[in-house]
Amino acid sequence: MAKTAQAKRVTPISKPKKMSDAKGELKHIPWNSIPLEDLNPLLQRQFVVGQDLMVARVLLKKGCVVPEHSHHNEQITYILEGALKFWIDGKEIVVNAGEVLTIPPHMPHKAEALKDTVDLDVFNPPRADWIQKTDQYLRGGK
Repeated sequence: MAKTAQAKRVTPISKPKKMSDAKGELKHIPWNSIPLEDLNPLLQRQFVVGQDLMVARVLLKKGCVVPEHSHHNEQITYILEGALKFWIDGKEIVVNAGEVLTIPPHMPHKAEALKDTVDLDVFNPPRADWIQKTDQYLRGGK
């Protein structure tokens, strides 16, 4: 007797999703289309929120102090122009233009602008206190 081949069930391969079908939404946003938010006389910011990340452009005038705070968000700070001095984990760290600092979740930190500074911060997850404007530690005073 000849063996008969049994048909195997084949699962069709699905087409790759288009960018617009992926989780989240594709956006193209020029920074100059986002109004600067004045937090205090020495501090301004803009931010864009994605699905799981937030990127913020922060402008600090020389002498601006960001008071000590901590948050559950992981933070990456990239200094585009100027310099920030951080007090973090018992150390003083100066981060200059072209340098990056990674700050783990829940780690208290404070910063001071040593020069007029443009800083790009990335947060995961997005900062709910910034979105809801409940970040009182940044609003007011030096």
